[in-house]
Amino acid sequence: MKKITHAVIPVAGFGTRMLPLSKSVPKELLPLGNRPAIHYVVEEAIAAGIKHIVLVGHAQKSAIENYFDINAELDNQLRVKGKDELADSLNWLPDDVTVSMIRQGKPLGLGHAVLAARPIIGEHDFAVLLPDVVLDPFNGDMSADNLAFMIEAFAKDSHSQILVDRVADEDVHKYGIAQLSHAGDIDDKTDKNVSFKVAGFVEKPNLTDAPSRLAVVGRYVFSHRIFDYLANTTASVGGEIQLTDAIDALISEYGVHVTTMRGNSYDAGDMRSYMQAFIYFAQQQLADEE
Repeated sequence: MKKITHAVIPVAGFGTRMLPLSKSVPKELLPLGNRPAIHYVVEEAIAAGIKHIVLVGHAQKSAIENYFDINAELDNQLRVKGKDELADSLNWLPDDVTVSMIRQGKPLGLGHAVLAARPIIGEHDFAVLLPDVVLDPFNGDMSADNLAFMIEAFAKDSHSQILVDRVADEDVHKYGIAQLSHAGDIDDKTDKNVSFKVAGFVEKPNLTDAPSRLAVVGRYVFSHRIFDYLANTTASVGGEIQLTDAIDALISEYGVHVTTMRGNSYDAGDMRSYMQAFIYFAQQQLADEE
């Protein structure tokens, strides 16, 4: 079986929904409890077996790359003061995991951001993790659930995978919604990961027009063929290259599956949801310290 070991995390956005917090601090570095949001996303990728993470960034987002680098001066000062355990906790990336950063160049949408990683990803199949979406790390098993499950499912049949979850009726208009292939396919919250074929997606439909209640969560596993579709995708509304357009092309030629999500996710890119997530993460971590 072909194992996926590469992942792309787009981090070039300015995070306007998180202003004024994100004016000088990248939204991906805003804390959830005692760690920045992107820390959990990278931990999830590593737990699923990813060895090379490509951050697609912007000139003003170098602080994110710095977070994953070793600050030699800080490390030395901590060790001189006998704080070896704290120093070790800051250098938490495994030795066999590499984090690279490449710039998107122009703000041309999510599809363009993923395509910008092509010079590093090359012919490797890969995962995409949107950093605004943080999956609950306190319940479940990141080494087996969700992204890890999707990677295993891809290895078995080479169908690209997209994570979906049931959303409330009043939230349907906020998301890309899966169009199911068969009437009997799951359209509800599940307690396990299940993968099945999808017919397509409808972007932010009205409730009456929604083909299901399964919304795209922000985790993808793609064949490297997606790069060819992205390269040939015409810019749409706002001059952006849409990832969903390339996915539609991939569905029509090779077929794509959705995977139902196990557990909960949190939108760390929306102020209200972010504050709720911060409280939850902080409560979990404080409970662990008691």
